[in-house]
Amino acid sequence: MLGNRSVTGASKRSSADVGSGPLSLTLSEVTVAVGDVEICSEVTLVVQAGQIVGIVGPNGSGKTTLLRAVYRVLRPRLGRVVVGEDDLWELHPSEAARRIAAVVQEPRADFEFTVREVVAMGRSPHQPAFARESTEDRQRIDDALAHVGITALATRSFSTLSGGEKQRALIARAIAQEARVLILDEPTNHLDIRYQLEVLELVRGMGVTVLMSIHDLNLAAEYCDQIAVLHGGRIQAVGPVDTVLVPEILEPVFEVRVERVPRTGGRVLYWFQSRVSTRD
Repeated sequence: MLGNRSVTGASKRSSADVGSGPLSLTLSEVTVAVGDVEICSEVTLVVQAGQIVGIVGPNGSGKTTLLRAVYRVLRPRLGRVVVGEDDLWELHPSEAARRIAAVVQEPRADFEFTVREVVAMGRSPHQPAFARESTEDRQRIDDALAHVGITALATRSFSTLSGGEKQRALIARAIAQEARVLILDEPTNHLDIRYQLEVLELVRGMGVTVLMSIHDLNLAAEYCDQIAVLHGGRIQAVGPVDTVLVPEILEPVFEVRVERVPRTGGRVLYWFQSRVSTRD
């Protein structure tokens, strides 16, 4: 069911009405620290406009920290994050938000919002301060809800939704935001297989540039055009799925045995086995 997909690039995907088309995203020698601790070091990564690039790596490799530097939560200590032709960190916050949207691992909410209110937050970069929703805002919100199939949930409290429904609502917020680059931090985390596939199909259908961290290597192989392997805060390999998701790269990083099982249609299924023996 899962494996390498032969179609790459945004030209093969349907496109939701998002912004004015996808933008490229370039990380150039990016170093990120938390306090005095350097988490990511000299990361260089190019995401072409319309590509889906997955960052994989073991827990603690720096994936979330690196993404936080991309969606402007944690300023890089060194290096640049460039969206299109502009340094992301030099843009006004509202302009940056019109370029990049983020769907992060679910935060704890202190206040109750309806699903529609959550999606409407995506319109704030397009609105003057304290402005009411315009007719265009309302249409964009309604269209985003419909696009991800949750119009019927619009008046529900966001906190009452299932994990998959919450991810749909957050993707709808990104669609309403009209961003041209989408950052996702473990978008399939804690979801059952149905919702994992549905969420990634929605992402693939948005027609924007995507950079995401993802744990499941079979899903990464199915939905990503390029893979970057991050380990110890450094890029170990980057390139097409077939050249990066190979045992000689994955085994030393994840410390497991890796087997690539050919499937029909040129697809590959990945099997993993612990290196720790359970035999006496």
